[in-house]
Amino acid sequence: MQKTKLWTMNFLIDSMTNLFIYLAYYLLMVTIAVYATDNLQASPSEAGLASGIFIVGALFARIFAGRSIEQVGRKKMLYFGLAFFLITTLLYFKITSLQFLFVIRFLHGVGFGIASTATGTVIASIIPNERRGEGTSYYAMSVTLASAVGPFLGMFLNQQGSFSMMLVLVVILLAVSLITVFFLRVPEVSLTKEQLDEMKRFALNNFFEAKAIPISIISVFVGLGFSSILSFLTSYTREINLIDAGSFFFIVYAAAILFSRPVTGRWFDQKGENFVMYPAFLLFAVGLIILSQAQQGLALLLAGGIIGLGYGTFLSSAQAITVKVSPRHRMGLATSTFFSFIDLGIGVGPFFLGFMIPVTGFRGLYACAAIVVFACTILYYFLHGRKAAEYGEPPAAEG
Repeated sequence: MQKTKLWTMNFLIDSMTNLFIYLAYYLLMVTIAVYATDNLQASPSEAGLASGIFIVGALFARIFAGRSIEQVGRKKMLYFGLAFFLITTLLYFKITSLQFLFVIRFLHGVGFGIASTATGTVIASIIPNERRGEGTSYYAMSVTLASAVGPFLGMFLNQQGSFSMMLVLVVILLAVSLITVFFLRVPEVSLTKEQLDEMKRFALNNFFEAKAIPISIISVFVGLGFSSILSFLTSYTREINLIDAGSFFFIVYAAAILFSRPVTGRWFDQKGENFVMYPAFLLFAVGLIILSQAQQGLALLLAGGIIGLGYGTFLSSAQAITVKVSPRHRMGLATSTFFSFIDLGIGVGPFFLGFMIPVTGFRGLYACAAIVVFACTILYYFLHGRKAAEYGEPPAAEG
């Protein structure tokens, strides 16, 4: 039987828009802690806060965006999020103090949260149900490419260019996204009067999708583990004199995901989520262990590849699980619930981990992160894995 078409123009536009959104995110995320330390005399915990408060803003935005996206309209929400993300980027040119940086980072995170929630909701409505795992895996490659190119460019511009040059690049990316989204055709869900009335109520279940919470809880701890890399890898490689190898860490990380993702996506659809999720946790933990003990560039890059296989597989598979277990008319809410929780882990991680560094050092930090990620295998079993077979195929897509 012929497969339903996946690579449509709408799929490509939304994926490209998401790529640019995450490029803007990663460009600044990997360098903002160093910028705060070098230019604003921030302490390690303050530098971590400058990095993580962006995600707190994204978390705040996702909670409200997920609740209202189906009422406002998916495309309108995407336009608003991109515009706000662009405007707050321009505020970086006016940084005068550490406190002002905190405010800008929070607002910038709000724009990112709205825009990325919208792109995730749009893509979930575009992907055919029978290719859910495969389609989500390909879409998540936009984040993978951004996670490779963004940190590489960010670290390169931090060494060879300037912070202002980086900001100009972010502005260009977001401006192009705003123009491109004009050509995007978005399937909008038709809510019944009962569904609309229910979603308008100020109740907890209108801010979070209950069925998405189990896998989302796990994402908090996985996100915390990844935040140790995202916020402190630059400082770690500087300390162990592997700056050159460190600049290629995310390139190897992304290459591992790009080669594995088509396979893991098909395995998800054909063999079930447990077949890919348990190895994902183990690989991520092993990668963190290798990272914590790296003495040479080869070991650092090996860690990047293994972490890419583990974290990359988890991220796309967990997102597909979120959509799979949730009602169709609450797709936007389910998407925002999942990303809100993973944002929580990535957002609070740098602040608390910053307090650990003086005690454990960077090597001890990554060893502790490995223990947390390994423990997620047990947590996953009890929250989702043991009952994964109970979830059948989701209802047919609208549009």
